[in-house]
Amino acid sequence: MARHRPFPHDPRHTDRDLARRTLSQNFLADPAAVARLVRAARPRPDGLLIEVGAGQGALTEALAPHCRELLAYEIDRHLVPGLRARFADRPQVRVVHQDFLAARPPRVPFAVAANVPYGRTADIVAWCLRAPRLTSATLLTQLEYARKRTGGYGRWSLLTVRSWPEFEWRMCGRVGRQAFRPVPRVDSGILRLERRARPLIEGAPARAAYRDLVELGFSGTGGTLFASLRRAVPARRLTEGFRRAGLAQDTVVAFASPAQWLTLFRTVRPDAG
Repeated sequence: MARHRPFPHDPRHTDRDLARRTLSQNFLADPAAVARLVRAARPRPDGLLIEVGAGQGALTEALAPHCRELLAYEIDRHLVPGLRARFADRPQVRVVHQDFLAARPPRVPFAVAANVPYGRTADIVAWCLRAPRLTSATLLTQLEYARKRTGGYGRWSLLTVRSWPEFEWRMCGRVGRQAFRPVPRVDSGILRLERRARPLIEGAPARAAYRDLVELGFSGTGGTLFASLRRAVPARRLTEGFRRAGLAQDTVVAFASPAQWLTLFRTVRPDAG
């Protein structure tokens, strides 16, 4: 969903207009795009699924037959009555009038699928990463956000690299702007986060050490990844880590892939990794 700046009050604008602008609402209207998102989400027929921002219910309608229980969160009071009427005969669908970000994560395994407001994407992703029982999150986001988080253009973000041992980040396709109503300014991308069945680094202390190393590398000190890490890692060990990872010593941090980070960590911290 594209983000629009709220406009000043104008008597010609209804409460519904104001809500649409304030909440960054662009509804997914293309059935083919809805089907692509459902396929990427791969709902479990025996599982719990959460939808963030059910809107007018197009995605809800497509997801409902594929899961045991669907919690459809919608913050807009104007949309809730219509959603509840639409799904009144679907006992597996529960429409929740609440801000999803204020909700507590379920205590049982669950997945998330959503066409998210561009302006709230980062907060929704952070909520998902913090939820201990989340199995996956399939999110329709701004295209550039999806590319940034999945190594588009050969560059990798701190968030992706830091969480990589526990989550796989994958781009599952592009959705053109014409698939939405109203039409946003940019295209969208289907971003999927999937919790690994077994973390790539075993043990909470080792994963914490990995995150510390990654955050140090992204600190920017010295202008290169090597210079940043040299503050905490002996030169000989760091040089060997860069050699094994296939990294030049003048590499800028954004161009180190998650796989290279794992090799680097296991070399410089063999006791932890």
